[in-house]
Amino acid sequence: MERAFLWFKCAAMHDPVRPVLKRHSAIGWEAKFRRIDLVIERPLKGEELLSRMKGWFTVDVRKVTEIVKQHGKLKLLDDYHLVVETTGEAEMTSLAGQLAEAFGEEMGLERFAKKKLV
Repeated sequence: MERAFLWFKCAAMHDPVRPVLKRHSAIGWEAKFRRIDLVIERPLKGEELLSRMKGWFTVDVRKVTEIVKQHGKLKLLDDYHLVVETTGEAEMTSLAGQLAEAFGEEMGLERFAKKKLV
C-alpha cells in the first residue's frame, strides 16, 4: 500500500497547501416545540473533505476526485490528514502522472512512509 499527501495551489495566496480536518463536523437538531440537546460529531470522509475545498484551490476538486478514484481512494488518516491511498507503487506512479498531465504545476503528490505520521 502506498500513501501520499495531496498538495494544491491556493487560489488566494498561490502557496502550496493541503487540506486537513481541524475539527469534526457537528450535526444537531432544532425542534419546534422543545429543546433537543443531541449533537453528533464525526470527521468528514476523505472525499467529503476535498469536495468542501471547492473554490479554494486553482484546480477543480471534482476532477481530482474522479482521477484519484481510477487509481485508489481518498482517505482521512488519524481524523486529520487527507491522503490518497493506492494498492501499490505502480498505481501511485500512474496517478501522479495523470494528475500532472491534467493539472501541471497546480497540484502534486508527496509520498510518505507510514512512520512519518506516528
